[in-house]
Amino acid sequence: MARTAIIAGSGQLPQILAAALETPVYVTLSDVVVPDGIDHVTARIEKLGKLFKALKARDVTSVAFAGAMARPKVNPVLLDRHALRLATSLGKGDDALLREVIATFEGQGFTVRAATEICPDLTLPAGTLWGRKPSTTDLDDAARAQAVLDALSPLDVGQGAVCAGGQMLGIETLQGTDAMLGFVAATPASLRRERGVFVKMPKAGQDLRIDMPTIGLDTVEAVIAAGIGGMVIPAGGVIVLDHVAMKSRIEEAGLFLQAL
Repeated sequence: MARTAIIAGSGQLPQILAAALETPVYVTLSDVVVPDGIDHVTARIEKLGKLFKALKARDVTSVAFAGAMARPKVNPVLLDRHALRLATSLGKGDDALLREVIATFEGQGFTVRAATEICPDLTLPAGTLWGRKPSTTDLDDAARAQAVLDALSPLDVGQGAVCAGGQMLGIETLQGTDAMLGFVAATPASLRRERGVFVKMPKAGQDLRIDMPTIGLDTVEAVIAAGIGGMVIPAGGVIVLDHVAMKSRIEEAGLFLQAL
């Protein structure tokens, strides 16, 4: 029977996918929690050939990448021929690196599956609105943040931005969403015209099989701590974890989340 391997990073998403699959194989490249009773393979980025053999021996025909993963520290002495090709891409932008990851696994005959193929209800449909109705200013701020992200997409910078009263307060870079929201939280009130809107969206041309943007309850708490008034995401383009808990917290805090 054909099986799917989950290349697992941190967070909830790998375990959500594992629960949705009949006989998954869990692959860890770092110290992450492994669900009880699941077939588990520990791997090193330098020894991809060994991983490929282990997966094929378990009748794995497809892989799904899930969870947050930091760029690994690589020991060049240990690199096998498969990992050597990938290691040359570590200095590139995220999109270029992830395209190389996909090509490496596909070159071994594995199909790369999106998390949303396994769990289609992870994203939100167009028209979804949790919490308060956004104001005209909120929508204008969301449009400006989106325009900035669209303009930066070819430069492979980041997936998130915050705009408040027409002013950009933060743009996500290599440090990630939490760091950006922390930076916004530290912005003096005197520099802020409005509470602002956080926009999270994929970069243009991004391969969503392996790096679809993700938000969850932790994101909501960071938005609250930053004093931001709401969030906007593209329908079907961002994984949303803990739907019930997120919706409840957004309503409680007087925020909004809208999928356009």
